[in-house]
Amino acid sequence: MHPSALQNCQLFFDHYHSGFSPDAQVMEIGSQDVNGSLRPIFSPTFSYTGVDFVAAKGVDVVLDDPYQLPFADASMDVIVSSSCFEHSEMFWLVFLEVMRVLKPHGLFYLNVPSNGAFHQYPVDCWRFYPDSGKALVTWAKRNGIPAALLESYVSEQGTGQWNDFVAVFLKDEAHVTRYPSRITQHVETYRNAYRFESNEIQKLAVLPEDMRKLVLIHKVIAGKVALK
Repeated sequence: MHPSALQNCQLFFDHYHSGFSPDAQVMEIGSQDVNGSLRPIFSPTFSYTGVDFVAAKGVDVVLDDPYQLPFADASMDVIVSSSCFEHSEMFWLVFLEVMRVLKPHGLFYLNVPSNGAFHQYPVDCWRFYPDSGKALVTWAKRNGIPAALLESYVSEQGTGQWNDFVAVFLKDEAHVTRYPSRITQHVETYRNAYRFESNEIQKLAVLPEDMRKLVLIHKVIAGKVALK
């Protein structure tokens, strides 16, 4: 797990945990501890269950079927997944399972690469662009689920190679007032954000960060701009 994945999940907890119950049921999809884990971010009073496809550190439940979660309907308060959906051949089926398992006020935190190196684990199929979160809400509603995208954004690379696409989904938009805070209202290190409160994209960037850096380098080489 790369550092920005941990940082973004910490931001999620910091800005949304006031809406969680003290004994919240939390599930992580893709919980194998590879260079770090999301588990320590969450309160020790929560019931935390990690699921993955292999028996390994950080895994409490090994899945027999990648598209079926062995949990009852409306049994989880929070589901998180980081650096996992890009490895799912049909992630949209997993998303419906997430919605099924969440309580009506439940949240799904999703972190997926928006760019970065090809990394088979065992396959690497997808990268997510800014409209991906809205598309998943459309998919949920098509399947009779009144989901809402509370916010999504693409975080900046920092010192690494990855731009993370981050999205926070609410299973039933009737509970939106339970979560008044937004990450993107409090941090600046992102581009291409959506918030539930507005249809306008925030901090629009047409080019991904890698390409923006290349354009700047070419301008420096051509003597059109100077590095500060």
